[in-house]
Amino acid sequence: MAAPGYQLILPAVQVVNTLLASGRWTELLSIIKGFRNGIVYGVKIRAPHALVMTFLFKEGSLLEKFKIIAEATHLHARNLAMFVVLYKTMTTLLQKAEQKSQQYHSFVAAFIGGYYVFGKNNRINEQINLYLLSRILLGLSRLAVQRGIVPTPKHDVFPWFAAAVWGVVLWLFEYHKDVLQPSLQSSMTYLYHDSNVWHNIMDFLVYNRI
Repeated sequence: MAAPGYQLILPAVQVVNTLLASGRWTELLSIIKGFRNGIVYGVKIRAPHALVMTFLFKEGSLLEKFKIIAEATHLHARNLAMFVVLYKTMTTLLQKAEQKSQQYHSFVAAFIGGYYVFGKNNRINEQINLYLLSRILLGLSRLAVQRGIVPTPKHDVFPWFAAAVWGVVLWLFEYHKDVLQPSLQSSMTYLYHDSNVWHNIMDFLVYNRI
């Protein structure tokens, strides 16, 4: 015999399943699903990254480190979920207002969402915005080639792209370190400066000590 709680839940689940399969309220359900996906994706992306970076570079007790990880994960997941909701809501409203989808709808909706969600200057938003900026620049360069604005390269330009990126970032790190993102500073300090210091075989091979 099924438990009383299960008997109460089962009809509700059946009602929801019927609604989801009906094809009704698709715009609203899409927004709700987008909110859910924003939370899940934010947690998947930020939690492992925050875990590694915190235990590598942050000082403090175990509880303090887990608090940092939880706060970073919460902020990333919340912002993604909020942005998806705003973006999908605004594009839906714009499409309904004009009776069809227009390319500028995406830009306007994301512009407004980006201002209100990712416009607050904190380390999580900075990382996300910088990540997107790099992808935008690469995407625009490819689009310029596709549209014929820039001639198709006759040779692979990726090695030159890599050379320029690494040349500039290491020059900035060595001589203008303060202008780089803190997490990048920490990573490069560990790789290029901390490797100049050792006292015995233990901190030469086993662990890092300054």
